Amino acid sequence: MNKIILTLFLSLLAFCASAQNHIFVETESFEDKGGWVIDQQSFVVMGSSYLMAHGMGRPVKDASTTVKFLKPGKYKMWVRTKDWAPFPKGPGKFEISLDGKKVDQVFGSSGSDAWKWYDGGETDIKTGSVKLWIKDLTGFNGRCDAILFTDDLKFTPPNDFEALTTFRKKLLNLTDKPADAGRFDMVVVGGGIAGTCAAISAARMGLKVALIQDRPVLGGNNSSEIRVHLMGDVDKNHYPKLGRIVREMDNGDPGNGNPDAKEYGDARKISIVKAEPNISLFLNTHVYKVEKENDIITAVVGRDIATNKEMRFTGSFFSDCTGDGTIGYLAGAEFRMGRESKAETGESLAAEKADDFTLGTSNLWASLERDTVSSFPETPWAIQFSDEYHIDEPKADWQWETGFGNFNTITDAEKIRDHNLRAIYGNWSYLKKNKAAKYAKRELAWVAYIGGKRESRRIIGDHILNQMDIQEGKFYPDGSVTATWTIDLHFPDAKNSKYFEGQEFFAGTKHIKVAPYTIPYRCLYSKNIQNLFVAGRNISTTHVAFGSTRVMRTCGMMGEVVGFAAYLTTKYKTTPRGVYQDHLPELMSILKGETLAPQP
Repeated sequence: MNKIILTLFLSLLAFCASAQNHIFVETESFEDKGGWVIDQQSFVVMGSSYLMAHGMGRPVKDASTTVKFLKPGKYKMWVRTKDWAPFPKGPGKFEISLDGKKVDQVFGSSGSDAWKWYDGGETDIKTGSVKLWIKDLTGFNGRCDAILFTDDLKFTPPNDFEALTTFRKKLLNLTDKPADAGRFDMVVVGGGIAGTCAAISAARMGLKVALIQDRPVLGGNNSSEIRVHLMGDVDKNHYPKLGRIVREMDNGDPGNGNPDAKEYGDARKISIVKAEPNISLFLNTHVYKVEKENDIITAVVGRDIATNKEMRFTGSFFSDCTGDGTIGYLAGAEFRMGRESKAETGESLAAEKADDFTLGTSNLWASLERDTVSSFPETPWAIQFSDEYHIDEPKADWQWETGFGNFNTITDAEKIRDHNLRAIYGNWSYLKKNKAAKYAKRELAWVAYIGGKRESRRIIGDHILNQMDIQEGKFYPDGSVTATWTIDLHFPDAKNSKYFEGQEFFAGTKHIKVAPYTIPYRCLYSKNIQNLFVAGRNISTTHVAFGSTRVMRTCGMMGEVVGFAAYLTTKYKTTPRGVYQDHLPELMSILKGETLAPQP
């Protein structure tokens, strides 16, 4: 028996000695990110955030971190990256150094736009910790997802999404139970204007609220990261109670793409939320998982986009203010994406046939006049412009837009942003070189790397708002938010299509005026998920009606209504639909200011 035990012990010891030793380094978790930025926009297709060198043509400061090794020895390094503009090779070049010694190859310009692992060669690790540096070489959006060190010199890390996700979670110890963030009356996912207003409204009605946002700032498209101004009127509504929170969030009208980040009031928005004792704010947290029982959501799980720490949020009610309808989608809510046909909706403005066409995504930019002449690099990998076609403007406005059914605005978010960047940099390079009299002393002051998305999923509610509701000014008994924006459906600019057919990045529109109309409360909750509210651009509308409801002041008022309705669901232990069926008079009286709000 002793011999058997000894044999098993020696076998186990031999196994441990030969076991693979993998060290997985997520770049977004670097201790010092230098001038690199975290991009989480493609989490849905990558399962991860990544670091990007967004320097607008000027190399950014190095990112660095310390990597711990369990034992010294020979390791192979793998680097997960891509060439974002392989035409034929892009500009996203970067180098890696270990303890000051540069690795003998350059990453990010392979000619392949697929995310995959690249062999970084072998290295001798002689100490328990190594300083790892990533050096940007161009300032043109080089990117790195992760770096792997392995002492199995024949091992190749997986590229398949499912296998990589499992591998990543195991090495990051994400398989354990997520940390408990607490239980809430209302969990609001999405910290744009709609979500922030929903959280504040519910909190002021006495509810315990979690507000979860996947970026470091609030405001969504109205934040300094995207810089779209607020549109829609708040002073033409039937209900004096609505629009008050929107006004608090409104930092004035700096226009689109203002080069001064402070004009969009990021700090002010956060301070308003943090002043609410009933709100727990969770920034930099991407919700990617929903737990439910039958048709009731019980919890959501989010991951910190920098640290990868996971948290679980349980709640009685949830509000999907993600814009993309992410929570509804994960929960199995009915949704639509794209255009309906005229035969289906009866709308004169609808498409002849249903399709995947959506309004696009904008990455705004601005230049400023300087005292001295400056240059800008050649951009052979960017979109090429000519005397015949270029855009002679010192800053962007809403027209800089990519999507239009050529790209899926959710799964192709990175491709859309990259296409916008190729247009911006290519056009700017042309202007600097060929319009020197006007642009010699101008330089790019700001370019958005987070996309300002217009349209994606629309969660189906008990009512689907349509063109006739809007143009006929129908006033339903549950008419709540008063909307004023035109039916504003974008399409590719004709001249842009002529030169870049199928690859358009510039939009046109026709504004179809509407009289103020009300959006029914029944558009603000899911038809088939019992405890799910929605507010923002993903509410229950047709594509045509969406063209009017999507502007941010209007979306903010939706959030306010959701907050009031959530109070009633809690008060009467009912559902969002139950509020409509059994407590609509009380909801409408709150909107009219006839019912006093409870004191926290």
